[in-house]
Amino acid sequence: MTAAVPTRRAPGTLALPFAAVVTVAAVRGPDADLVLELPFVAALGALAAIDVEQRLLPNRIVYPLAAWGLAATLLVKRDDLVEHLVAGTGALLVLYLIALAHPAGMGMGDVKLAGAMGVYLGAAVVPALLVAFFSGTVVGVGIVLREGAAALKRTLPFGVFLALGGLVGVFAGAALIELASRV
Repeated sequence: MTAAVPTRRAPGTLALPFAAVVTVAAVRGPDADLVLELPFVAALGALAAIDVEQRLLPNRIVYPLAAWGLAATLLVKRDDLVEHLVAGTGALLVLYLIALAHPAGMGMGDVKLAGAMGVYLGAAVVPALLVAFFSGTVVGVGIVLREGAAALKRTLPFGVFLALGGLVGVFAGAALIELASRV
């Protein structure tokens, strides 16, 4: 039996989830929602780093993330369970339809991660996805402006933008929804 050779990871693979966890814990303070938020932001950081390196969002991280999101929602936000399930299903379906319309532009890992994000964030997945789409568009347009038409054949790791949106959803999702409801 031979041991697996570990792959060399970029420094951000561990630094990103660690920084996300420390930031959420520092901003939120001790709170029951940390059971939901800390594993979520740690996984988002790891997934973003892996997506940059490999253009992949591994099922071995995304599936347990979604399962923990469901279990933690049952523990700390039982009254919001239906909202979180609807949000997860809705986010998954939106990205699935995008992936069907343009398969080269959206991977199924992105689709599954969006579903997991909805399970964690509930309605706050809406501003999270808007941030992901907006930031991905800004970066994509910037690359096209810099590199020209050849950049249109290039791919971007959308998991990075989903992770950014997920962090916005954790920190400001509820406030953004409240703000939008007043407009």
